Amino acid sequence: MDALNTLEKFFGYSSFRGQQEKIIEAVLQKKDCLVVMPTGSGKSLCYQLPALMMDGLTVIISPLIALMKDQVDAMRLNGIDAAFINSTQTPEEQQQVMKDAESGKIKLLYVAPERLNIAGSTFLNYLQQLNVSLFAVDEAHCISHWGPDFRPDYLTLSQLKTRFQSVPVIALTATADKVTREDIVEQLGLTGAAVFISSFDRPNIRYLIARKKYLTDKLVEYISMHSNESGIIYCFSRQNTETLCRQLKEKGVTALPYHAGMENDARRQNHDLFKKDEVKIMVATIAFGMGIDKSNVRYIVHTTMPQNIEGYYQETGRAGRDGLASEALLFFSPGDMIKLRMMVRVEGNREQTQIMQKKLKQMEAFCETNTCRRKQLLNYFDEEHEGNCGNCDVCLGVSDVRITTEGNVPEAKKPERNTPVFDGTQLAQKALLAAFRLKGRFGINYIIDWLRGSKSKKIWREHTHLNGFGGGFYKTVEEWHSYIEELIDLGYLEKIEQDEYSNIRVTKMAAQVMFQNKKVMLHEAPAASDEVAEMKKLTDLTSTDEMVDKDLFEELRALRSQIAKTLNVPAFVVFNDVTLTGLATTKPHSMDELKQIEGFGEIKIQKFGEQFLNAIAAYINRKAI
Repeated sequence: MDALNTLEKFFGYSSFRGQQEKIIEAVLQKKDCLVVMPTGSGKSLCYQLPALMMDGLTVIISPLIALMKDQVDAMRLNGIDAAFINSTQTPEEQQQVMKDAESGKIKLLYVAPERLNIAGSTFLNYLQQLNVSLFAVDEAHCISHWGPDFRPDYLTLSQLKTRFQSVPVIALTATADKVTREDIVEQLGLTGAAVFISSFDRPNIRYLIARKKYLTDKLVEYISMHSNESGIIYCFSRQNTETLCRQLKEKGVTALPYHAGMENDARRQNHDLFKKDEVKIMVATIAFGMGIDKSNVRYIVHTTMPQNIEGYYQETGRAGRDGLASEALLFFSPGDMIKLRMMVRVEGNREQTQIMQKKLKQMEAFCETNTCRRKQLLNYFDEEHEGNCGNCDVCLGVSDVRITTEGNVPEAKKPERNTPVFDGTQLAQKALLAAFRLKGRFGINYIIDWLRGSKSKKIWREHTHLNGFGGGFYKTVEEWHSYIEELIDLGYLEKIEQDEYSNIRVTKMAAQVMFQNKKVMLHEAPAASDEVAEMKKLTDLTSTDEMVDKDLFEELRALRSQIAKTLNVPAFVVFNDVTLTGLATTKPHSMDELKQIEGFGEIKIQKFGEQFLNAIAAYINRKAI
């Protein structure tokens, strides 16, 4: 059976995408390969399909323990014998998998790099007794010191080419600049490797950046425009995650938290509910990282700027893995830079610190650019793009470029505000003196309560005797929020992370205002509704495919969920949204017509074809179409 027939039979696709066919040919010729392809472009197929065509076992080294079961379940639903060995199994279960591999019952075996490291030569000796035909190193950038996700356990993989000299190795990653790519090849010893670099462009993802002010209200508005769609909201810290989850719940939005501080069972349960579409929104730290293979995530939101473009690209790439229209929204404030500068320092390693600081500045430049964001993103990965992509906020004319923390950006780059400017020197002095007298140990809400003379018990008694307490009583909480955020934008105040809380302190620039009476022009505080209107500019851009019968799509989605629950697998493992969209658009009547739908291979037609055809027929009869 040739590669194309294998593709149609087991995966339900009638053609290859991008460089997949060339990569597969190189692997079948037993060449070492480095493959750089964006998330959602079909990297896994580049080793899964050759595994079916080669004698022996394909071993996949992957750091994504949380994903292994999903990947194996997906393989098995396609009629492919696959298994995994990881720490979630009992010793007896692991031994059974190893026996199945010895007997030739398994074609693909997933293992974590820690297994090769912890077990050392023992597990490698075991593999040498098997007929291993291919090693696939997934998330290969983890082996590089130059990448943001370096993992020491990956260094063990340098033994593969010395101990399995005749076995080809394919290294795959979605996020690697030129330096990282060269390091991967060197670390793995892939001399003479065939290198395949696909475009980093994800044309189905719309990149959007918005001001962080009134974050929760804007999020609620944004989520309402994506009702019944899956999304991930990334937060800076565990505390931020829990707080935002609670705030969304108070506003009627159902969302679950995910962070490293949670109990393992609670974290695993929330992950499963999200994977199975029983909960649509996950609010998480980047601990909810690479272990996300859910194909129908329609939007990614960052509530704080990521530390580097690689991380941003990787995290936004979790949206739209099925190729359908999706969005990446980042809420940005120059204050983000201040708290992130400390985080990127690597203790005792000046060179690594300088690398991370440079990457942070590049991320800031991406957020503040007034040119096509897609062009900026692709240029970072050494890929040319002419700009004017038509699918980012800048190109769509809804850009909101920020002032830098130094406050000295030319007038043309200052953010456009719809409210008039006034002499806010007196208000600025009150806010700056409040932060100064409170010694930078409290957050924005405490400062506002202190300025307004709050009688809340949370105000320390000794603070009520400080000069200035209650001096800003005549301004509302919302107005003070606006003024303080603008003072942060102008560089007079900065946010500092302390024990997972953002505290506010004055900068050196503030002295000119507090003690030298420097004039400060502020914008009138907009109403929260005006800020939310800004979000509508972005959400109103969302386009829909008018050819899709949306009612039928929802019925098919319900059927998919029912099947997934019966099989105890995530819904996207049964079929992704592309397949359901194809069904809801063409409304096939027969098994032969099902073969034309992407995702329906021979095995899945046998397993699920009749159920979906019956559902479509019942819908057509009911609607008298």
